[in-house]
Amino acid sequence: GPNANSMRSLNGGWSYTWQGDADRFAGDYNTIYEALAQKFGESNVVYEPGVTYDETDRWSTGAWQKENTPQIAKAVAAASRVDVIVACIGENSYCETPGNIDDLNLSGNQKELVKALAKTGKPIILVINEGRPRVLREIEPLAKAVIDVMLPGNYGGDALAALMSGEENFSGKLPFTYPKYVNSLHTYDYKVSESRETMAGEYNYDAIMDVQWPFGFGLSYTTFEYSDFKCVSGAAFAAGDDLKFEVTVRNTGSHNGKEAVLLYSSDIVASLIPDVKRLREFTKVELAPGESKVVSFTIPAKELAFVGSDGKWRLESGDFRMSCGGQSLMINCSETKVWDTPNI
Repeated sequence: GPNANSMRSLNGGWSYTWQGDADRFAGDYNTIYEALAQKFGESNVVYEPGVTYDETDRWSTGAWQKENTPQIAKAVAAASRVDVIVACIGENSYCETPGNIDDLNLSGNQKELVKALAKTGKPIILVINEGRPRVLREIEPLAKAVIDVMLPGNYGGDALAALMSGEENFSGKLPFTYPKYVNSLHTYDYKVSESRETMAGEYNYDAIMDVQWPFGFGLSYTTFEYSDFKCVSGAAFAAGDDLKFEVTVRNTGSHNGKEAVLLYSSDIVASLIPDVKRLREFTKVELAPGESKVVSFTIPAKELAFVGSDGKWRLESGDFRMSCGGQSLMINCSETKVWDTPNI
């Protein structure tokens, strides 16, 4: 793919130059291809891009996304002789107005490249190198694994090689909701009215959030189990209280791993339609196989407040669902509090 041997795409825009011309300046660092060749041995890694970027015009609007005439047949021929295909696709570097696009679809050449490679029957690892979520719906089912490196910088190739070899373990979680369709963008904290039972009328309230990957998604070579989630400060609270939670996280797999532990709140009933959930706190723990740790969170109760129709922060009495790692519990605010200050 076009991103396999490019320092420019690893660094992105506003790095070495305005449009991110890193290939001219970052020769001392490894591209993805170079890093994989060093890790697995040059004789074990075959480089055949199939699709390449046209670098002749670096500055005009849209120039960064121009591609040369594809040579997909050459890539397919090379792929037929290997055990695993690593398809490095995504975007060239860009920034500001020259980088504007009106379609999040991946380029047609790159999608055709992946489809052709899939016909070889060899397992495909998609490595996505991008500054924004390009739609992968057509080709994601063709891959055995997908790694989104985003814009990792000069050492991104080395880090990827360490992860793919198993020397290191994946622990990243998506900080956004990855879209599955163009113009169908969602956030994790959508309103509960956007996903309800079907009702008669003009709108379909059974609006399932059909996304590629949800906020907070991320895989690992190991597995984790959550248990004993509890509110140690008590189920009832007022606006001035601190809420204290504990949850036990255990590494149930066979590899060392790090887990991002995410604590969410859901306001069950409010004077304005509440978000379906809100991330309240997070941390990361490192666990050896079989090891367990108790993770603790302390959040001020006022962080469960929202801005009401009167423009004031308010924490309303009623039930809240707190959730963490598939565990959930209910707590209750005993009284409504409205703040007159702009910040609380």
